[in-house]
Amino acid sequence: MAKTAGVLSTVAFTTAGLPPAAIAAKKAQEVVETVDNTNKLLGVGASVVAAGAAAIKLTSGSGAQDFLEASPYWDQAAVKVNTFKNKAPFTGKVVSTKRIVGPKATGETCHIVIDHKGDFPYWEGQSWGVIPPGTREKDGKPHSVRLYSIASSRYGDDMTGNTGSLCVRRATYWCPELKADDPAKKGICSNFLCDTTAGDEVVMTGPSGKVMLMPEEDPSTDYIMVATGTGIAPYRGFIRRLFYEDTPAAKAYKGQAWLFLGVANSDALLYDDEFQQAKEKFPDNFRLDYALSREQENKKGGKMYIQDKVEEYADEIFTKLENGAHMYFCGLKGMMPGIQDMLAEVCKSKGIDYDEWIKGLKKKKQWHVEVY
Repeated sequence: MAKTAGVLSTVAFTTAGLPPAAIAAKKAQEVVETVDNTNKLLGVGASVVAAGAAAIKLTSGSGAQDFLEASPYWDQAAVKVNTFKNKAPFTGKVVSTKRIVGPKATGETCHIVIDHKGDFPYWEGQSWGVIPPGTREKDGKPHSVRLYSIASSRYGDDMTGNTGSLCVRRATYWCPELKADDPAKKGICSNFLCDTTAGDEVVMTGPSGKVMLMPEEDPSTDYIMVATGTGIAPYRGFIRRLFYEDTPAAKAYKGQAWLFLGVANSDALLYDDEFQQAKEKFPDNFRLDYALSREQENKKGGKMYIQDKVEEYADEIFTKLENGAHMYFCGLKGMMPGIQDMLAEVCKSKGIDYDEWIKGLKKKKQWHVEVY
């Protein structure tokens, strides 16, 4: 189905337990409800099913997502940054916190929906700061801000413009001497967020950053999105905006959004149900490639990491960048050297100076990096 398809209704089940709208519905007026999607549930893992299976519901076209747009919609001049700061933060309330990985995932990742009542606007690609409660043991001062990429579009998972979502992996430290997790060395903020329940308050700053924004002025722009783990967060916002919501951007988009995600195994995949729906409905406009390091092998017989998967398409990616595509990186910084080496080899084979080529991409703002 081409991106220019007309009315489309679909049934969706999100691992976050929240109801996405029909993919890029243009004029749909129906409300579709379902009570089960057995195949999806079987593939997600028992813990996810327990968290989210009760809330399978879809609203299709019950109102356009056009009320938080700039004029014109692609104009980024008014994007807000640091509306709320450390000394004058914002307090949001948790709507829900759900585990979104299967039982065999390496670690626990949660999807946290926070109500901001429309008072904390942001754009796709921005981050929120979170100040965990309590004080530091070493000096009694408040904890410092931790930044998390926002994992929803500006309209939020409920598409009201009143919520935003975070994708957080619980940070733990395995002590070889104790042969158990050492609670003294666990991540303060990630554990706070993953332990929240509905109604809990979250002290927040931001929104921050403009480097990961989508340039939407040219609707034929290709986006190449590379992520490891929870680095998927900003891209979920991109994909919901382009393929799930009835936004001006979705109506206009004629390019191709290509997502690469690297995780350990199938149970660690994040938001796979949503991405598979977008791929199925818009195969010309959305591509999806996974690197599963514990389940796949690269061409050399080693583990398949994200840089290995991207390398499989080296020439095609190079051509897309030459033609104006924007490339994004979010997640672990360890993926960057391999990808840069791969592109350097392509440049070498074409007689192009790699350093000058990358400099040109950055000058044209086609190169977006947010790694840690």
